[in-house]
Amino acid sequence: MYQMISTQNEDGIFTITINRPEKMNALNQQVLKELALAVEEIYSDRTIKAAIITGAGEKAFVAGADISEFLTLSEENGRDLAQLGQVIFQRIENSPKPVVAAVNGFALGGGCELAMACHFRIASENARFGQPEVNLGLIPGYGGTQRLTQLVGKGKAMELMMSGDMISSADALSWGLVNYVVPAAELMSKTISILQKINAKAPLAVSRVIKCVNAAIDKQVDGYETELDEFAACFGTKDMEEGTAAFIQKRVPNFTGE
Repeated sequence: MYQMISTQNEDGIFTITINRPEKMNALNQQVLKELALAVEEIYSDRTIKAAIITGAGEKAFVAGADISEFLTLSEENGRDLAQLGQVIFQRIENSPKPVVAAVNGFALGGGCELAMACHFRIASENARFGQPEVNLGLIPGYGGTQRLTQLVGKGKAMELMMSGDMISSADALSWGLVNYVVPAAELMSKTISILQKINAKAPLAVSRVIKCVNAAIDKQVDGYETELDEFAACFGTKDMEEGTAAFIQKRVPNFTGE
């Protein structure tokens, strides 16, 4: 089904691996289209509870877009390409199931944008982040100007995007771009352990947390109103009944996502 990515569903955790290690997992249009299909699996497959996006090998998560494809693009083509990327990354950001980036090596340009579209990020010690598009006479086009600003603040985002510099995993942690930095050998186990913890919680509540947090940065909606609606909706779920009953009875809840 896929040629440039690989997928695996193990115990409800769906791993999407960008699989072009010889090209530093660069995002070409074929990769984007395959990624879009894999993301739709997260939405539609009831056996998937959470997802990980990572890159093949230890050198790169995704080292950027495939620059060779840019040489023939017109303004109109460029807009279409950016819109394709933005739509896919918005689907990741708005996934009702947790999607975490396990960042191994370089996450540059479109790779950094892909990582930022995930709900949070865990990095290996050798990870490097950056938006170096200005070196090519370009700017980020897959939502990077917006998400980087939201995550690290205006000043740091301005500096990183205007200088084209890379930052280390340690800097990314101190800036708030990633949640954890771990040795490369522990990257996937750390990511899986966090998702296993999340998967033990009420799925509908987790989904509503994602929706409400995203509403905090969505100019089109009132985040507080969204929270009111989603909080109220929890009271119509079996998971809320089970969770509160389990708490009172001092037992582990058995959530069903209903």
